[in-house]
Amino acid sequence: MTKKAEVIPILILGLTKTTLLDYPGHVAAALFTGGCNFRCPFCHNRDIVLKTGQAVPFTDEEIFSFLAKRRSVLEGVCITGGEPTLHDDLPDFIGRIKKMGYLVKLDTNGTNPDMLASLINTGLIDYCAMDLKNAPQKYAVTSGFSGAAESFRLSAVNKSVHTLLSQQKIPYEFRTTVVKELHCAEDMLSISRWIAGANAYFLQSYVDSAGVLCSGYHAHTAETLRAFADLCRPLIPSVALRNCS
Repeated sequence: MTKKAEVIPILILGLTKTTLLDYPGHVAAALFTGGCNFRCPFCHNRDIVLKTGQAVPFTDEEIFSFLAKRRSVLEGVCITGGEPTLHDDLPDFIGRIKKMGYLVKLDTNGTNPDMLASLINTGLIDYCAMDLKNAPQKYAVTSGFSGAAESFRLSAVNKSVHTLLSQQKIPYEFRTTVVKELHCAEDMLSISRWIAGANAYFLQSYVDSAGVLCSGYHAHTAETLRAFADLCRPLIPSVALRNCS
């Protein structure tokens, strides 16, 4: 008899108890899963992505006890990371949250399209935000694969893009953290062609922090970001800026 593979319990390394920003239109909590299959140099969640030990894991009891106590305050739970879909038990974990009456939003990099499609089709998620790191031709280096770009495959990400664009079960958004050293006007045009007709696309200005994976990156000016948004709008009518003063 073949031994069934062991399912590793989901690793929660961060908790934001209340947020008005992470789940559009809802008061929510944010749960941060540990680990990621990307190494985006501008990522600001270093300890969560690398599981450095600086972020102390929450127990299952701590998470669900908190959610039970906050049902009168919170409407939704945002599951972010790291990359949540790396965890095989994510569907079961979300199912337990849904049974408590919460809406669930998933943040993902799109590298597990089969799980994403399943979560949508089974009604386990109510909203999805997918990060688009850059234009297809620059995806490898922007995701931290600069030393082994030939090993990076965009097909999984592209499949997730198609899944979101073609479904009508849940609202969704695409978003790109725009970095001066990594993104230019031509990249924005390429992305807009890639996701033409999307429900919503957000350009997020890079914000430096102590937790960034690699230092030395900078934000574009607000004027430049507004110009980038204007470039995208002919193909994606709903384009907006975040973290842009």
